Amino acid sequence: MTTTTAPAGKVKQRPGDRLFSGAALGAGVMILVTLAAVAIFLIIQSIPGLTATREDASILPGNFWQYVGPLVFGTVWASFLALLMAVPLAVSVALFISHYAPRRLAQGLGYIVDLLAAVPSVVFGLWGILVLAPAVQPVYTWLNAHAGWIPLFGGTVSSTGRTIFTAAIVLAVMVVPIITAICREIFLQTPVLHEEAALALGATRWEMIRMAVFPFGRSGIISASMLGLGRALGETMAVAMVLSISAGSLTFQLFTSENPGTIPANIALTFPESYGTNINVLIATGLILFIVTFAVNAVARWIVSRRKEFSGAN
Repeated sequence: MTTTTAPAGKVKQRPGDRLFSGAALGAGVMILVTLAAVAIFLIIQSIPGLTATREDASILPGNFWQYVGPLVFGTVWASFLALLMAVPLAVSVALFISHYAPRRLAQGLGYIVDLLAAVPSVVFGLWGILVLAPAVQPVYTWLNAHAGWIPLFGGTVSSTGRTIFTAAIVLAVMVVPIITAICREIFLQTPVLHEEAALALGATRWEMIRMAVFPFGRSGIISASMLGLGRALGETMAVAMVLSISAGSLTFQLFTSENPGTIPANIALTFPESYGTNINVLIATGLILFIVTFAVNAVARWIVSRRKEFSGAN
């Protein structure tokens, strides 16, 4: 009596395994196809806009690069300011939830942070116009009067408070929940043995966090920050509602009424009345934003991959 055995090195897959493997492969391919389709659409539709001049498109001051330059600056500048405010706050909140707060309080704060991430951007925009801008305008006036010698605080203060810094504050509030949620999960994954070893050597809780938690979660913090930056770069309605835009403005002053616009807000405000080559110009600005966002995420992944051997983000 002889029995047949499967060839060495081959494992017979069940139908469920094959179905799941095919579905996972299809999902991965779909993401790549969708990304390629978006890129191809942007490139094809952008070609007339990239080479357009004032005679071809009425929204252009001269050529396309003169038009998109201030918008790129405003997009990056507002997002950088937002990230500068959001990251320290988000990391601090995540640390409090993961290592300082009592368990019940930590759970409640975690739920609140997750719910904040689901608030629509138009709600943040309304809050920025009706509540934040009037509240911070006197602060801007005081800073301008007492620290106007600093270039960032110089210039003529806006009477409405709808400045690039107000928009950056709104963006910071919007991205804090995303960064906090990711950092919280990264900090909770810190090996308990590392924390206990630091405490056993006589370290205080802060020293333990500095020696064990931060090194483990460093690349995770970078990944969370870049994800928040991507949200800030692409935010549309909140910025369009809060920011008082001056066409072609390019300034680092934070409190004046002459504010550079952002690419998403400019597209949202200009697209409904656009026609002909103007539409191609706006799509071309969208292509520039796509490239900037893609480059930011690529740099973030490169930074994370450098420390993957001791990281909670991989």
